[in-house]
Amino acid sequence: MFDPTDRTNGIDLEVTERLRRTLALVLAGGRGSRLMDLTDWHAKPAIPFAGKFRIIDFTLSNCINSGIRRIGVLTQYKAHSLLQHIQRGWGFLRGEFNEFIELLPAQQRTVGENWYKGTADAVFQNLDIFRAHKPEHVLVLAGDHVYKMNYGKMLAQHLASHADVSVACIEVPLEMAKGFGVMAVDDDDRIIRFNEKPANPQPMPGRPDLALASMGIYIFNAQLLFDQLVKDSTTEGTSHDFGKDLIPALVKSHKVVAHHFQHSCVMHEGAREHYWRDVGTIDAYWEANIDLTTVTPSLNVYDENWPIWTDQAQSPPAKFVFDSDHRRGMAVDSLVAGGCIISGATVRRAMLFSNVRVNSYCVVEDSVILPGVDIGRHARLRKCIVDQGCVVPPGLVVGEDAALDAARFHRTEKGITLVTQAKLNQLK
Repeated sequence: MFDPTDRTNGIDLEVTERLRRTLALVLAGGRGSRLMDLTDWHAKPAIPFAGKFRIIDFTLSNCINSGIRRIGVLTQYKAHSLLQHIQRGWGFLRGEFNEFIELLPAQQRTVGENWYKGTADAVFQNLDIFRAHKPEHVLVLAGDHVYKMNYGKMLAQHLASHADVSVACIEVPLEMAKGFGVMAVDDDDRIIRFNEKPANPQPMPGRPDLALASMGIYIFNAQLLFDQLVKDSTTEGTSHDFGKDLIPALVKSHKVVAHHFQHSCVMHEGAREHYWRDVGTIDAYWEANIDLTTVTPSLNVYDENWPIWTDQAQSPPAKFVFDSDHRRGMAVDSLVAGGCIISGATVRRAMLFSNVRVNSYCVVEDSVILPGVDIGRHARLRKCIVDQGCVVPPGLVVGEDAALDAARFHRTEKGITLVTQAKLNQLK
């Protein structure tokens, strides 16, 4: 079994060089339909998160901070804002040093001229490009999860265990495991069974409440991956998916090893959990953003040793104006991005993205306000998400009457209301 504290095998001396010869592929083509109207015009990885970032920034930052500087981003669904963000915010890599982020939208490059038919097919359709880079290892990543992870530690285990494939895994409650690839491992962490999104997930031995789930993070020996993708492309009945097809087949024929997330999770001092979030539902997205407003959130975005990089907008400082008892511009237990103006309004436990205007006598509580929103006077917003660019009419009340909220907007079972401009237009 891999010991992340072991320094006797000399693996660490070569990991840095191996990382330089590793190619990371970020799968960023998904719509994220469970986010409802938030993904009507943007792929899920492009959705804003944590005040100033995009979801994909966390995966890309993990690559840079881990020492991986050869990255391909595969896109498909409504990718314009995602491509624009990466071009503007991630252009600092230097091609003369063999560093790059290549943008790989679906181009119908193969015989049959199909769009990407699955995660494995997305990689297969660009196989000639990836072969030309001559990587030793290929790191396959999802672009729609929020976490901080040192991929170098995962590669160190991959090398030490002489694995053909490594799969990052995390323990999840059994009732949630139906949405994951669930695996069983032996005493050496070799995967002996892998089932993608099983109807009846198998619990971990001795832990009937937990299952060992795939994070959708894989390290392949490059030639093995290329060979398997070619084989999969001509296999009858395949869905051309890593979790459904490639990984289960390789478990039977090759050495596939589990890498436990706790061995490579980047944590701040005092952290109590190995932070990883799939923010793919309205409730999960709201909860993850609001958690950042607490005194000591589970995710540390202030860590200078593991910074999160992004497209840095040239915005003026946030501004708070008026200071009388009945009209005070203030924000408490909140994150307020640049360009915001809180004009005689009260903001509590809220996440305000860039260029939000909260006008006088408003109350905004327990809410996520996306970029460019203008909230009219006397509005009261509670437990809601307001989509980008919304103009909230004066006096609008959200979060105080569940039946009224459900009639006018999308309201989740947990009581989070999604406010969009299309729904606001219907109020007129």
